[in-house]
Amino acid sequence: MKKWSSFWFGVRAICASGILLAGAVQAQSVQDLVKQGEVYDLKLDANQALTYYQQAEKLDPQNADVLVRIARQYRHLMADTASKTEKLKLGKIALGYGQRAAALDPKNSDAQLSPAISYGKMLPLQDSGEQVRCSKLIKQGAEKAIQLNPRNDLAWHIIGRWHRNVADISGIKRTLAALVYEELPEASTTQAVTCLEKAIALNPRRLIHYIELGRTHAQMGNKSEARKQLAKGLKMPSVEKDDEEAKAVGRALLAKL
Repeated sequence: MKKWSSFWFGVRAICASGILLAGAVQAQSVQDLVKQGEVYDLKLDANQALTYYQQAEKLDPQNADVLVRIARQYRHLMADTASKTEKLKLGKIALGYGQRAAALDPKNSDAQLSPAISYGKMLPLQDSGEQVRCSKLIKQGAEKAIQLNPRNDLAWHIIGRWHRNVADISGIKRTLAALVYEELPEASTTQAVTCLEKAIALNPRRLIHYIELGRTHAQMGNKSEARKQLAKGLKMPSVEKDDEEAKAVGRALLAKL
């Protein structure tokens, strides 16, 4: 009897060790896949990065960090296609991943910001009514991201851009905005400047902050300051997916000032 007890105890111990080992291997595999994906992420090779990130998702589908990374790659793919239909399709996929991440990890600042960024990317492709509806969601996402992590420079950038855009709303869009928001939130270019300067203070190496700040000063009529900020952004090396597009906008605006 003792022999059988010892035998079954040994079997249970082996099974338990196997389960623990399998869990450790899976966790390590997700970590390794993310690291491999990061290599291509930094090279702005979205398709290759997705190869690894999506494998990591299969192992751990509730990993918010992985979902945020996948959403970012689909937004990068949006920039690589000229088709409006394809851009919207990719944007909706990115949004879906971001929404999953936000739901899974309500305390994760990047996860809460991800849907807001995707909404922003799709904004120029939408009609006025949809733009106003998404604008509300962008503001909510960015504000929540800042509450969770006040050092999230991208969240400060997004809310700064929101202030600039909403401050410029007029006519039919303003009427629609009042309906969606019930009461149109206060927005000002002055507040936009404050937010964008905060973004720069947190991450002075991100050139999109300077370009957006330059656009805001131009909208305010501060031509000298607009030129100064645009020039700063244009001198910086392009390292992120949005950098070249932002520089193109900056150059076009600078030529008009």
